[in-house]
Amino acid sequence: MKKIAVVGLGNIAARHRRNLKSLFPTSELLAMSASGRVPAEKIGDCDYIASSVKELIDTGVELVIVASPAPFHAENSIPLIKAGIPTLIEKPVTTSIEDANAINRAIELYRTPVSVGYCLRYLPSARKLKVLLEQNLIGTLYNADIEIGQYLPDWRPNKNYIDSVSAQSHLGGGALFELSHELDYAQWLLGPLKIKYSILRMSAELSLEVEDIVDVFAETESGVVATIHLDFLQRKAHRHCSFVGSEGRIEWSLMHNSLTLVTASETTVLYNGEKWDRNQMYLAMIEDFVQMIKKGEHTCIESVEATRTVALIEEIKLHAHNNRDIR
Repeated sequence: MKKIAVVGLGNIAARHRRNLKSLFPTSELLAMSASGRVPAEKIGDCDYIASSVKELIDTGVELVIVASPAPFHAENSIPLIKAGIPTLIEKPVTTSIEDANAINRAIELYRTPVSVGYCLRYLPSARKLKVLLEQNLIGTLYNADIEIGQYLPDWRPNKNYIDSVSAQSHLGGGALFELSHELDYAQWLLGPLKIKYSILRMSAELSLEVEDIVDVFAETESGVVATIHLDFLQRKAHRHCSFVGSEGRIEWSLMHNSLTLVTASETTVLYNGEKWDRNQMYLAMIEDFVQMIKKGEHTCIESVEATRTVALIEEIKLHAHNNRDIR
């Protein structure tokens, strides 16, 4: 590829630029801010700053990663899709069903390769877990307990968290959209979820205008009960899942990239990839997308599938009858 581009100038966009430079060292890499402003400061791993999506298209870019704030994804992506330029959209695909459907209609009409960046599916332990659950390793599955917590001010130490995308509703902030990885892989592993009950809270800890604690009670078509907890508050980052079946329990630590089987007679480590470099899942995601472009075998998360996560978030909000501000 001669020209590639990243839309957005935040932390995840910077990671994507670094990774694209490592995968395509001879390609010219263009960057663009979500608003189209041309920044005065130097942008790393970048050969040229574009001021609009139209300019990106006119330069002949062959692959674009859209890593702007999620409410701008449709606006940034649809012109690229119409121009036939393969586009990888950061998660979540959008923050509204209307925008997601507009992207899906463009994909269907123009047949442009598009994927969505739920990179945790490329975590080796995640892929092994999916196989083990499909093989019924723990028998009949009854319960799944999913939890993530991480202290928002620690996410981007060089920036006041109040000014971050995560803290601002109009930029797609709040725990539901920012931590939607958990909602994506919950349905990837378990199948479609039906929300039974949810509570969204805004705590006194961070003084945000978006939810910083989310608790969800859901059920699958086969009767598996899933509890999902998301928060911006835990001082020590925590990301863990537990799956309970008739023959045992699987413990999944996403922080340690490990799987442990607990049965009546023994505890067995099924996978231990703690020393694995987490950036590899971002690289694997881009390499998989290139395979999608080439029409080869791929496991990319397509826009229609990512739209189901947006729909799930809307359902969670609909069922949140007991929203509480606990400041």
